[in-house]
Amino acid sequence: MKKLSELYNVDSDVLVKGIKMNSKQVEKGDLFICTMGVTVDRHDFIEEAIKNGAVAVVVSRDVKETNVPIIKVDDTNKELPLLEAKFYDYPDKELTIIGITGTNGKTTTAKIIKDLIGENCAYIGSLGAIWKENVEPLRNTTPDSDVLYKYFRKFVDSGCNILVMETASEAFFRHRLDNINFKISVLTNITEDHLNIHKTLDNYISCKKELFIKTSDICILNSDDKHFKEINSGLKSKVLTYGKTGKDLKITSINEGEKKTSFKVQLDKKEENFTIPLVGSFNVYNFSSCILVMKELGYTVEDIKKRIKNIKLVEGRCEFIDKGQDFNIVLDYAHTPDALDKILTYLNKIKKTKIITITGSAGGREKEKRGSMGKIVLEKSDYVIFTMDDPRYEDVNEIIDDLVSISDKNNYERIIDRKEAIYKAFDTAKKDDIILIAGKGRDNYMAIKDEYLPYNDYDVITSYFEKKNIL
Repeated sequence: MKKLSELYNVDSDVLVKGIKMNSKQVEKGDLFICTMGVTVDRHDFIEEAIKNGAVAVVVSRDVKETNVPIIKVDDTNKELPLLEAKFYDYPDKELTIIGITGTNGKTTTAKIIKDLIGENCAYIGSLGAIWKENVEPLRNTTPDSDVLYKYFRKFVDSGCNILVMETASEAFFRHRLDNINFKISVLTNITEDHLNIHKTLDNYISCKKELFIKTSDICILNSDDKHFKEINSGLKSKVLTYGKTGKDLKITSINEGEKKTSFKVQLDKKEENFTIPLVGSFNVYNFSSCILVMKELGYTVEDIKKRIKNIKLVEGRCEFIDKGQDFNIVLDYAHTPDALDKILTYLNKIKKTKIITITGSAGGREKEKRGSMGKIVLEKSDYVIFTMDDPRYEDVNEIIDDLVSISDKNNYERIIDRKEAIYKAFDTAKKDDIILIAGKGRDNYMAIKDEYLPYNDYDVITSYFEKKNIL
């Protein structure tokens, strides 16, 4: 809580209890800041905010007089993180902040780092906000500044001094991270994604690069990524590289198993062996970046190896589900061509019989990637059931038309209802088959039109076996 005069040079000692950018969430004592959204101008909701209890309003254009103080700034979107930092007494300055970016692998990489460091490390990302014994869901991978700084303060007050966070490209596009100092940053990989927001791949890469431009100490980059040179060009901070071509950590061999992966690296002019409870060569890359992060934080290779036992599998990321069945169920978040290619490449290495994939594509998003997604799934699966995946306002059959548009294979069927699709796959599965349920991971909603309806793939899986009296 602060006086308005402590936040701005105004003659008002009214107490500000919180900062809100959604007029519907404003409570008595809040300051309302009129940020600009993609389709909404929050200057239009000043009256509602005041009615709900706003004691002051921050604007970036002229508005009519009100009975509460009006503070005008140049850009409310850029002002928001500055205001939040001041309101919460700059908690970000008390944290060593590690930023993870990339099209795929952000969640797993960030969570590995948190697990390796332990309880004095907090996490923000797709899994929510996690610190000490607390887990709270978040709507966005990288939330707006009003949410971020609230959690920064919670982390510091609870005794955390390190934060690892996923930094989505959209967060830089929306200026959510403009004033945060990242000590260490990691690039997992870059493939086309979120072009509905960025419009071009160059714009997308540019937003990803913002993390490394803002990093004060160490940038850790995947030198095998095809966009490595673009990211690396012109960086002023120290750069470390990993991968099969990495100079600081070179992956020399990978031995993939069904429940773990062993690999060798050249590190500090020595050969080191690691075995991790994660599957797929993609996780070797994720873990390799974590090794370099840990070393920069002062941990030895032996420290890292001892802490591997603390790694907890990330739910919904190449998650093998065991309900006592004689076939394999894999739940995965893969929803890009690259992610689908990686998970299916791994599954083909371990398969004994068939791979049956259940997948779809989100509506209102990049239509141009659907053909590639469908082609990969059809070629790397023995059979595919195309279904809904957050269709929003699009017709699911039209989405599936896009998915099958560039492949001449016909090893698929359409079952619009996702629960029905999963049930059908289980009903037809034979011993040792692999059923890959891709696209949503552990998401707890289905976006249909403008509603977020309760839905969870894992709950559907569980309900099937409860119905069959297997549990």
